[in-house]
Amino acid sequence: MRNVLVLPCLLATLALPGCAAAVIGTAGAVGLTSVQEKTMGEALDDATASNEIKAKLLNESGARFAEVDVEVANGLVLLSGRVNEPEDRTFAEGIAWSSSRTVDVANEVRIEPPGGFMSNVSDEIITGRVRARLIGSSKVKSVNFNIETYGGVVYLMGIARDTEELRAAAEEASVVGGVAQVVSYVRIRDASGRPAAPITTEAPPPPTYQPAPDASYTTEPLSELHGANYEPGSR
Repeated sequence: MRNVLVLPCLLATLALPGCAAAVIGTAGAVGLTSVQEKTMGEALDDATASNEIKAKLLNESGARFAEVDVEVANGLVLLSGRVNEPEDRTFAEGIAWSSSRTVDVANEVRIEPPGGFMSNVSDEIITGRVRARLIGSSKVKSVNFNIETYGGVVYLMGIARDTEELRAAAEEASVVGGVAQVVSYVRIRDASGRPAAPITTEAPPPPTYQPAPDASYTTEPLSELHGANYEPGSR
C-alpha cells in the first residue's frame, strides 16, 4: 500500500496487492474473495486494518511515516519502507499493534534517509514483474499472494494451498531481475479451511525439493518473526 506513489501504481497495474488497496479499498478486497483462499470476512478485516494503521501513521506525521508501507494478510501486519529515527520504527510498530484486528506484526522498516521517487519506482516495477510471473505460473494461484517490495527485497504474504505452492511462488519471485532477496510470510491453509500459523523454527522442516537450475534459495523453515528467506537466481 504505497500511498505516496500513484503514478507507479497506474503503470504497474499487475501489482494489485501492493498498490490497488489505496485505490479500490475494502470493496476491491471483497471482490477478490471469490477466487482467493481467504474468506470475505478475512479480506474485510485485512483491508480495514491496513487502512486504519496507515491513516494513524499519516495523521501522526506525514513527514515521518510517508515512506512506511502497510500490508495486512490474515491479521499479520507487514511494515516495510524507511524512517529517519529508531524511535519512529518503534512507534510505527506500536501503531500496528493498536488495531484490534492485528494478530502479529512483522517490522521490516529500515532506518535510513528517504529513498526518493526513482527508488520507489524501481520497487514498484519489481512488484509488477513478480506479480506477472505468479500469474503465469501453473503452480501458483496468484491472487492468494500479496507482494511488497522494498530496496529490491520482495516480501510475500497471503495463504497458500500447500507447501508446494508456497515454494513455487518463492522460486518464481527469486528469478525476477532486480530481486535481491525473497522473504516469505505466507501461511498455509489447514484442512479445516482456516489459515494455519506460519511454520516456526521448532516445527519439522518442510519437504525437500529440487530447485530450478537457475534458482538458488534456502530451505529454512518459515519463522513467525523473521519470515523465510530465499536467495534470488540469475536470469
